[in-house]
This record gives sequence, C-alpha cells and structure tokens, in this order.
Amino acid sequence: MSWYQWQGASVTLTLHIQPGAKKTEVAGLYGEALKIRLAAPPVDGKANQALLAFLAERFKVPVRQVVLKSGDSSRRKIVIVTDSAVTPESLLGKP
Repeated sequence: MSWYQWQGASVTLTLHIQPGAKKTEVAGLYGEALKIRLAAPPVDGKANQALLAFLAERFKVPVRQVVLKSGDSSRRKIVIVTDSAVTPESLLGKP
C-alpha cells in the first residue's frame, strides 16, 4: 500500500497532518501516509482549509478539485485531487 492511489483521473492521498507548525510544508513520509506540516491552527476548520489550498497550489488545480474525503477532525486525512497533471511523487521532490 502506498500513500496515494490513482482511480481514473483522480488521485487519493493518505495524509498525516501536523497543524500549528512554523510553516506549511511537506515533511516526507510518515508510515503509510505523507506528512504535511501546516502553519494554520486546528481551530474552526482553518487547518483543513489551509491544507486544501496548499494541495491545490502544489497540484496546480483549483481548490474545488481538492476534496477532503475523511478525517475532518483527525490528523489522518484522506484527500482526493481530480484532473491534475502533477504527480504525487513531485510533492516529495521526485519527478
């Protein structure tokens, strides 16, 4: 099992989120998930909004194409990104 899976034009990402970090960045792999540090606090959905915006920017798609599937109030989240030409490996600095 990988931290991402392709399903047609969509990729499903398994993420481990660390809110309240100094800056928003990809921190590498964390078990079967991709760890992302978020500068946003885990208050009133701010961290989730920041996560979706960060992923939309990295995958070069509008925010509406990035959907939080599960993990609304958890560190472990499942996110689906649709119609991106960017590969998930590029988040780790790999082509």
